[in-house]
Amino acid sequence: QVQLVESGGGLVQAGGSLRLSCAASGFVFRVASMGWYRQAPGKQRELVATISSGGSTNYGDSIKGRFTISRDNAKKMVYLQMNSLKPEDTAVYYCNAPPNLALSRNYWGQGTQVTVSS
Repeated sequence: QVQLVESGGGLVQAGGSLRLSCAASGFVFRVASMGWYRQAPGKQRELVATISSGGSTNYGDSIKGRFTISRDNAKKMVYLQMNSLKPEDTAVYYCNAPPNLALSRNYWGQGTQVTVSS
């Protein structure tokens, strides 16, 4: 079955960096677009970044220039490098696999907590 497993979250001081990882399984990863979303307490889930099967990227306005999404098709992994972290980046970060050639519906990971202290 389809599984998305995030890792790499934690507590970091403002200005610091973290790298999130998402391990995908159960579908043809190389043809799938992938994404990262986040949800802070009391707020709606929002787009962080997406990457197409061909490597094209898209970023949410609040993180442009600070975060970088990448993928390794051989390892079936998606990464989110987060630099210059701010307290407002504190949220649960979710890996996402949207419907595409390989998937008939949206899939989400369980989430990983990122906390940025001021």
